[in-house]
Amino acid sequence: MGNEPAIVRRHPSRDDETFDVPAAVLCACCGQPDCAGCTPATEEGSGVVAVVPWERHTDGTWTRLWSTAKATTLGANTFFAALPDGAILPAMRFAVLAEGLAVLSMLAALLPLGAIALPGLTLELAQNPSARASAARWLLFGVPCLVTWMILAHAAHGAALDLGASRQGAHPARRRALRFGLYACGWDLMTGPLGALFVLFSEGRKRMNDLLSAAVRAPRTASNAYLEGIHALPPAAAARAQRTGSIAAAALAVISGFAIITALALLL
Repeated sequence: MGNEPAIVRRHPSRDDETFDVPAAVLCACCGQPDCAGCTPATEEGSGVVAVVPWERHTDGTWTRLWSTAKATTLGANTFFAALPDGAILPAMRFAVLAEGLAVLSMLAALLPLGAIALPGLTLELAQNPSARASAARWLLFGVPCLVTWMILAHAAHGAALDLGASRQGAHPARRRALRFGLYACGWDLMTGPLGALFVLFSEGRKRMNDLLSAAVRAPRTASNAYLEGIHALPPAAAARAQRTGSIAAAALAVISGFAIITALALLL
């Protein structure tokens, strides 16, 4: 149950229509369609690599990033119900890039507003080299720490869902749960200023409104899809597992956030 995704028979919703899983026969070992026998898997393979756009090698990084981020948000039900097992490193690369862009775009949007709201502080930074140096140190250390904390929070959510599923009788799937958390970082990219602008200019205002609506539902939708699709839990058991996962993930996020803030205070 834990290692093999269950067959999910459901009609795709409108949100899922943006994410297509190609009908292809792929090697279960290496994930390649032209495997002769089998070719040994690399760290990039994920069993059925076509499910995750980020793990395809036919497109550029930018295209794969946005395709995956959109799939995790607008197509969360389909994407996470069929999330294959595989290597952690590709998912970690996606998480770092997605969260880095999400945090930087949020800062770019908030800094001008902060300058308008706090003119005294803005003037102090403009006139005082020491204040500028202090602010630069906070940004230099704060941005990577915030990115790290957000990745840890998502990873903790995935691990907590696996714990909740195990308590409902499902077989543990720890690596796949970690991949769930890492790819869930796509939510933050899509719901941030950069994601909203990307969808607005590439697909129009209506699609951006759809994104904002889907973003609110994405965590619950993705969690249910993962628990029912990967762990084959019935809806009632999936709901109980999700409650357990939410409590554990929230506790871990608070603890890790406090640890990072304490470390920053001591260093700076």
